[in-house]
Amino acid sequence: MRILGIDPGYAIVGYGIIDVIGSRVKPVVYGAITTDKDLTFPKRLEKIYIELNQLIEKYKPDDIAFEELFFNKNTKTAIQVAEARGVEILAVKLHVNELYEYTPLQIKDAIVGYGRAEKKQVQEMVRMILGLSEIPKPDDVADALAVAVTHSSSLKFKELFRMK
Repeated sequence: MRILGIDPGYAIVGYGIIDVIGSRVKPVVYGAITTDKDLTFPKRLEKIYIELNQLIEKYKPDDIAFEELFFNKNTKTAIQVAEARGVEILAVKLHVNELYEYTPLQIKDAIVGYGRAEKKQVQEMVRMILGLSEIPKPDDVADALAVAVTHSSSLKFKELFRMK
């Protein structure tokens, strides 16, 4: 099974694609869709939409999972990220019937075993789980890989209970 994890945004959209082979997870490709701050906001959304579609068409993930948004400060940024996330969800829905969402707490719990883990702990565990030589940069990329790994763990958990 192939899983695409997405860390939504509009300046940087992190993505990470992993293959699940039995009980193992293997990185396929990871990176970021970036938009220039000098572009108009609609042009930034268009770039995200086009590049995300190209990524999905090229790698054909079976499942796609998002990190849910969490904001506590800047309202303007929150609105723009939410608008970008809407574009990202639309791109995904054109390719798959269902998408999956995980809160930061769920991701930390799945990756580190503790929902209040520090970001660096999550990044280091992602590096170790996927056998990477270094933590992916920028942080949004490591976050996207964490989303994909979290979804793979969720699938294994569901399969375990289906078998009983």
